[in-house]
Amino acid sequence: MPWIQLQIPADPDNADQLEDLLMELGADAVSMEDAADQPLYEPDPGTTPLWSQTTVTGLFQSDRDIEQLCAAVQDAWHQQTQQSLSDIEVTLVEDKDWERAWMDDFQPLKFGERLWIVPSWHDAPDPDAANLMLDPGLAFGTGTHPTTALCLEWLDGQDVQNKDVIDYGCGSGILGLAALLLGARHVTGVDTDQQALEASRENARRNGVQDDLLDLYLPEHEPEDTCDVMLANILAQPLIGLAPHLATLTRPGGHLVLSGILSNQAREVMEAYDPWFIMDEPEQREEWIRLTGRRRDR
Repeated sequence: MPWIQLQIPADPDNADQLEDLLMELGADAVSMEDAADQPLYEPDPGTTPLWSQTTVTGLFQSDRDIEQLCAAVQDAWHQQTQQSLSDIEVTLVEDKDWERAWMDDFQPLKFGERLWIVPSWHDAPDPDAANLMLDPGLAFGTGTHPTTALCLEWLDGQDVQNKDVIDYGCGSGILGLAALLLGARHVTGVDTDQQALEASRENARRNGVQDDLLDLYLPEHEPEDTCDVMLANILAQPLIGLAPHLATLTRPGGHLVLSGILSNQAREVMEAYDPWFIMDEPEQREEWIRLTGRRRDR
């Protein structure tokens, strides 16, 4: 059965209202997309920004009369806002197995020479490699984003055998679990989101990681244990504020790996860590930066 898809241009002031209206008119699903290739990076605390040009898409069952449906959207919008919608684009979307199509989009990914991220519905391409079984989830990190990929490639190129690792802002646990598969002795994961900690623990279980190898904490409960490798894939401004704290948790001579940083933010972040770390030159992929360094002797 095909679906009726309505796509309507909106701006940040009315996109949420338009989303609610389509749901009230019987849409089975509503989504928002960037209509002008505008990136959204670091929102202000407590805000959920939208693109300046947004497309609101509603998906309706095919037994609806298209002309009546479009008229109902226009009428309801005019009643609420006293304005008319500038355009409604109508498309018939063929029905298919959306879950299977979504799964087919995610293939095993290789990082460096030894490390693979493998969705659970795939066989590991190299059974002898370090294979981290990880499914796409709630944007906590699956290796597809340049910031995560840069960190995974760094881990693959290092000797982390018997090292203690802290993954600050652990999300899905992808970096800490990769470190364990590559031989790390112990990983401490810290995240402000309880759901992220639960995702990390579940991913650890699915990969057969023993409970005593991975400890997970909210920041207010984190221990004062130090590490040989500090991983922090967050965002530039939180990383700047965390510099003294992450330095305290990193042993002399220990490695620092920072990501989630835009190219125009790299110098500011490097300067924040310079009092405690000998910083390397940035490594860039697309507009994103990975910073690394070694802890100075106290």
